[in-house]
Amino acid sequence: MKQRRIGNVQVGAVGLGGMPMSIEGRPEIGRSVRTVHAALDAGVTLIDTADAYHLHADEVGHNETLIAQALASWGGDASGVLVATKGGHLRPGDGSWTVDGSPAHLREAVEGSLKRLGVDAIGLYQFHRPDPGVPYEESVGAVRDLLDEGKIRLAGISNANVEQIRQARQILGGRLASVQNQFSPAFRSSEPELRLCDELGIAFLPYSPLGGIARAGELGDRFGGFAQVAAAHGVSPQRVALAWMLAKSPRVVPIPGASRPESIIDSAQAPELALTDAEQALLDAA
Repeated sequence: MKQRRIGNVQVGAVGLGGMPMSIEGRPEIGRSVRTVHAALDAGVTLIDTADAYHLHADEVGHNETLIAQALASWGGDASGVLVATKGGHLRPGDGSWTVDGSPAHLREAVEGSLKRLGVDAIGLYQFHRPDPGVPYEESVGAVRDLLDEGKIRLAGISNANVEQIRQARQILGGRLASVQNQFSPAFRSSEPELRLCDELGIAFLPYSPLGGIARAGELGDRFGGFAQVAAAHGVSPQRVALAWMLAKSPRVVPIPGASRPESIIDSAQAPELALTDAEQALLDAA
């Protein structure tokens, strides 16, 4: 697979989002492990997770544990795989989401993630979502301290606006490696953040790039231009959507969620799909 860069680490141009394997509607663990193995076999070397990817209050970090198990049981060399996890977003277990961006919580969260992933340092750690009750500089400052201490190797932020990207980059002393925001054919309001990341040389990681768990299969029906281009190339509309994102900037590394091997195998082929300028324009306008 073609390579892109996050900080000083090269990764495959398409990653794997682990969220669907651990929240509502999650598959049995065997299928999830096969999905991760299929991704690795296809050349995926970035896996995205978070301590909040779980269902019940007593299983915090379910997805982190699953990813660690899948990596340990894969037959290949997983030393080059970058696992990105996040902290600061919580699920109490009643289906709701809450936030805690306090430095104390983030420090505690990192320790838990280290244990579940079975590593001495987290490859990429991202502040999951701004907490209105905590000054942003305090939350990002905690991530900076963890970076300085060697608990994490790369630092990122998620669900951030342009101002927060600039602020985080300054707080981290120019070491902001990634921004993970929602971006898809249906959700394009992160275009300014994508452009800023391109300008500053920061990796931009679109989450839910196919429209989310429930809508990914409907992408071609909802956006006719993607179906049109897909038919012309004999590929899926989902693969076209990822190729469209990749063409926007060399900093883009989409992380489609998957819970079936077939899905991630298809997504992993997106970097090989070359779109014409006319097709890119058609998709931009779709």
